Amino acid sequence: MKFRRDYFRFAVYLFVVVCISPAVAGSYDDFFTAIKRDHRHTIEALLKQGFDPNTVDENGQPGIIAALLNESFEAAAALADSEGLQLEAANRSDETALMMASLRGQTTLVQRLLQRGAAVNRPGWSPLHYAATAPDEAPMKLLLARGAAVGARSPNGTTPLMMAADYGPTACVDLLLAAGAKVDQQNDLGLTAIDFAKQRGRDRLADQLSKQFPRR
Repeated sequence: MKFRRDYFRFAVYLFVVVCISPAVAGSYDDFFTAIKRDHRHTIEALLKQGFDPNTVDENGQPGIIAALLNESFEAAAALADSEGLQLEAANRSDETALMMASLRGQTTLVQRLLQRGAAVNRPGWSPLHYAATAPDEAPMKLLLARGAAVGARSPNGTTPLMMAADYGPTACVDLLLAAGAKVDQQNDLGLTAIDFAKQRGRDRLADQLSKQFPRR
């Protein structure tokens, strides 16, 4: 009897290895091919079959972040709607889906992630830092409305205002100033948003920021 039980277990093991493993591998390839091609329906079909929406690619990018990096926004939307999505899953650079959606200016996706409970504030680089260099100010408005910290400091002391002054839209600069961002705040190198604007050759913006500099 013991021999029969052991034989049965071994047969089950072989079935799993031979039949299921290739299916999983195939689904993995199909998943990331669909992301690259922005095929929303293929991704939705895979998710219905039980495929993990949090699967990472060979570079450590969770699927939704890989989609955003590839500008496959339909694919990203499908993953954002997945019940099993881990909202705070990050890549090797500690970037989340909300951060990347903010950077890409995907307002609808930002709104969807916020509705699902994605963290607006987090240690280090925050979604607001990323929104500061988005194509327009729409993602930033959503983040600020949800309580994003205007003076959030990155690991090297960079603030969202510094990011916007460096290479973000002037509308983002104006929005941050209106929300109370401090022009005199310095990063770890002693640089302010004014310095960032000057280094980028944005002299008019530097002058605008200088007028906001508090008098002592």
